[in-house]
Amino acid sequence: MNPNPFISADQEPAPAQSDSLASNNTSAVVPEAQSQPANQPQLSTEPAVQPQPAATPTQFQSAAQPTTQFQPATAPISDDELAAANQNIQTVFDAFSSRVVGQENLRTALMVSLMTGGHILLESVPGLAKTTAVQTLAASVQGSFKRIQCTPDLLPSDIIGTQIYDYNKGEFRTELGPVHANFVLLDEINRSSAKTQSAMLEAMQEKQTSIGGQRYDLPKPFIVLATQNPIEQEGTYELPEAQLDRFLLKEVLSYPAPDEELEILKRIESGKLSEAPNNSNTPNIELAAVETLQNLAQKVYIDDAIKNYIVKIVSATRNPASIIPSETARYVQYGASPRASIAFQQVAKALALINGRNYVIPEDVKQLRHSVLRHRIILNFEAIADQVHPEVIIDSIFNAVPVP
Repeated sequence: MNPNPFISADQEPAPAQSDSLASNNTSAVVPEAQSQPANQPQLSTEPAVQPQPAATPTQFQSAAQPTTQFQPATAPISDDELAAANQNIQTVFDAFSSRVVGQENLRTALMVSLMTGGHILLESVPGLAKTTAVQTLAASVQGSFKRIQCTPDLLPSDIIGTQIYDYNKGEFRTELGPVHANFVLLDEINRSSAKTQSAMLEAMQEKQTSIGGQRYDLPKPFIVLATQNPIEQEGTYELPEAQLDRFLLKEVLSYPAPDEELEILKRIESGKLSEAPNNSNTPNIELAAVETLQNLAQKVYIDDAIKNYIVKIVSATRNPASIIPSETARYVQYGASPRASIAFQQVAKALALINGRNYVIPEDVKQLRHSVLRHRIILNFEAIADQVHPEVIIDSIFNAVPVP
């Protein structure tokens, strides 16, 4: 029986072929790899360090062992729980597709964020449906949504809230800021000052805010989805590394294909996209179902061999010269922190559940590798001068680390 109701049986990972990037969701990987610049320089004559513009099933070497080796002795999730989870996941996917054309990799990343409670940084030029996608995600689970337009004069109190003196009562009252919502969109976060950006750190990490010495818990789920323009655009500020590391994923969006852009025009003309996403015009699930999905994602089994695989990958980012050619390794200034290992494990578990499994396979680690690591690997000025991007380093490391 096919464990995933919304993929065909011939799309499932074959027992003897564990080397595909995403056996059940190849379309979610291709857009991410295509977002890399096409003019990447050739760094080495060795195939392992070549920039890889598109994901292919033979991109990574893998041991010819059946994926069943990663299954637990006792299923951590029952078949009924798995079926119910897949139904809720499909509802959210349907909601996304009803409002956003294409952007399948973004759809997967948002679903992973929802199931892990992690935050996402979205980078692209304006007009690629980032705001619409986040609004749709909130409407699909009947969650509260707030949008904060970041500007250079935005103050921390404009985000987290402040105390206002009530003359009638002769006392101060607390006015909670827009960050107190299930889904918070920080639009163009890199246009705000460093002081304002830092005000989000406590909320993103601790799930609470401090106003007038009093702590206020944020609602559950609480997810920050920040957007930014490419750093070379005028009037933007680089995000501090401490804040970047708190984003579970960084997704780089690309322009839609011509047929997708044509579909957008048809939907606009028909009036399908005339209204903003809300609970009445968007397929949705109960907000309580999100907590159930998060609990199930935590219960997904991950074998020790895959945990070691994750640790080896993240460790390689800190000492890349030990595993990849020096021509490539010399561009890395700082590697990823232990948060990257935690993120890989959380993301892999969520992807396994999305693909109808209660256990993790190596392809779940590979699928969103760029999104997990691209904002955590800090490159030096030499890399900027040579137009070398983090994706090149990431693919080189994944090619070099043996797959369990």
